[in-house]
Amino acid sequence: MGESARWHGGRFWFADWLQGHIHAIDPDGTAHQSIGVPTFPITFDWLPDGHLLIVSGSECKMLSFTPAGTLEPAADLSRWSTAPWNEVLTHGPNAYVNCIGFTFPGPSEVAGMIALLTPDGDTRVVARELAFPNGMVIMDDGGTLVVAESHAGCLTAFDIGVDGSLGNRRQWAAVPGSAPDGICAGDGGIWYADVANKHCVLVAAGGKVLRTVQLEQSCFSCAVGGDDMDTLFVMCADWPAVMDPAGAPRGTVVAVNLKGKP
Repeated sequence: MGESARWHGGRFWFADWLQGHIHAIDPDGTAHQSIGVPTFPITFDWLPDGHLLIVSGSECKMLSFTPAGTLEPAADLSRWSTAPWNEVLTHGPNAYVNCIGFTFPGPSEVAGMIALLTPDGDTRVVARELAFPNGMVIMDDGGTLVVAESHAGCLTAFDIGVDGSLGNRRQWAAVPGSAPDGICAGDGGIWYADVANKHCVLVAAGGKVLRTVQLEQSCFSCAVGGDDMDTLFVMCADWPAVMDPAGAPRGTVVAVNLKGKP
């Protein structure tokens, strides 16, 4: 069950939720590193000093992966919600992490939130009443945070304040008929992965569709990478069969050449 596609340091990174590991893969396909994480959802991002922050979602904890190869506590998020915590996104020395606000796959609630983790270890909630917040990305040279609201069919934007606060909430793009999951910046807009429609879509601010990549399996997350930043890496799997612990592993990574065909 692959999620959280990332391109960092010349390598492709992703989280296997069911295996409980974060994997780093060299460009030639060689496995570079594997990091075990206690509970899923598992997401991760890097601080400017190179430290890796990891969300152990059901544990409601943010962890730091140390140079010694150990996981150390970075923040306890349970004070804000005991529902699963989901995506993390760093911005300078700060980190944003969101919570879906209910127990999936139970009845959906518009109770999602985004919390801010500051370098001193403090956390505070900076956005509420989100409909299943999922992937996040920083846009506009660091001035805007965009989050996918999977159960609202839209990408929602916030201005980022000097103190890390989020304000001026607005719709960045409506994506009707879609449940946007993982997202990343793309050429002229934002790519979002869509589980039900088995595709990734590049959408511009305002909602204009710039490009669609149709795939054979459900799409959960995507990242632009490669030496020339011309490849879209997509985490795919058969949904919901992928969640059957007795089933055969069917998760895949698809690399789409943005200058050609998959």
